[in-house]
Amino acid sequence: MNRTGIVIILLCFLVAAAVVLWERRKVRKTLEEIERMLDAAMTGSFSETNFDESQLSALETKFAHYLSAAEASSQNIAQEKDKIKTLIADISHQTKTPIANLLLYSELLMEETLPASAKANVEALYKQSEKLRFLIDSLVKLSRLENGIISLSPQQAALQPLLESVIEQYAAKVSEKGLSLQMQDTDAFAVFDFKWTAEALANIVDNAIKYTEHGTITISAVSYEMFARIDISDTGTGISESEQAKIFARFYRSKAVQEQEGVGIGLYLARQIISGEGGYIKVASVLGKGSTFSIFLPK
Repeated sequence: MNRTGIVIILLCFLVAAAVVLWERRKVRKTLEEIERMLDAAMTGSFSETNFDESQLSALETKFAHYLSAAEASSQNIAQEKDKIKTLIADISHQTKTPIANLLLYSELLMEETLPASAKANVEALYKQSEKLRFLIDSLVKLSRLENGIISLSPQQAALQPLLESVIEQYAAKVSEKGLSLQMQDTDAFAVFDFKWTAEALANIVDNAIKYTEHGTITISAVSYEMFARIDISDTGTGISESEQAKIFARFYRSKAVQEQEGVGIGLYLARQIISGEGGYIKVASVLGKGSTFSIFLPK
C-alpha cells in the first residue's frame, strides 16, 4: 500500500472518530436536558418551551410534551381535590346544625308527659337522628382521609395511653349494658397517629359492645420484632367464616345483625386508618362464641 492510501485510511478513521465524538456530545446534551426537565418537574416548576429540532432530538421534544401533560394532569387533580375539600366542608357545616336541632328537640319531647305510642315515636326519632349524625360524621372523616385532605402523622409512642383512652371513652356505655371492659397493661411501643388510631380502636370496641349481650371485652397488646399487635376480644355473637372477609367492606352489614344499630362503615374506616399507618387488621371469630380483632402497627 502506497503512502496516499495510508493517508486516506487515516483520514477515514479521523472522520469516523469525529462523528462518534459529535454523536456522543449530542446524546450527552440531550440526556442533560432531560435530566433538567425531570428536576424541574419534581419541583413543580416545569414549563414547556419551543424546541428547535435541529438542536434537540425528537426524543427530548416528546419527553417535554409528556411532562407538560403530566403537569396539567397534576394541576387538574389538585383543583378537583380542592373542590372535594370545599364540598365536604359544606356538607359538614350545613348538616351539623339541623341534626343537632333534631337531637335537642327529641330530647325535650322525651321529657314531656306523652302517651306511650307518642313517646315510642319520639325515642325512635332520636335514635334515627343519632344514627344520621354518626353516618354524616363518619362519611366526612372517611372522605377527608381518602382524598388526602387529612393526613396521618404516625409517631413512635407507647400503646398504654392509647388503650387507656379507649377504655375511658367506653366505660359508661359498657356499664350501662352490664358488660365488663378489661385492659391488660403493656409496655409495647408502635408508630401510629394517636387521634386516628384511637378512632379505629373505638369503632372496633363500639362494635364489640353492640354485639355482646353478656360477658367481657378485653383489650391487650403484645410486641414483636417488626410490629406491635393490639387484640380486642369479645364474647359476643361472633362472625361466620363466610362473612369474615366481607365485614371490612364499606356499608356491609350482616343479615344476622340487621336489627342492631349501625351503618356498616366503622370497620371500613378503621381499616383505612390502620392501612394508612402501614399496618393491617385481622379477625378471628367463632359464630356464637365471640371475636378477636387484631390490629398490627409498625414499630
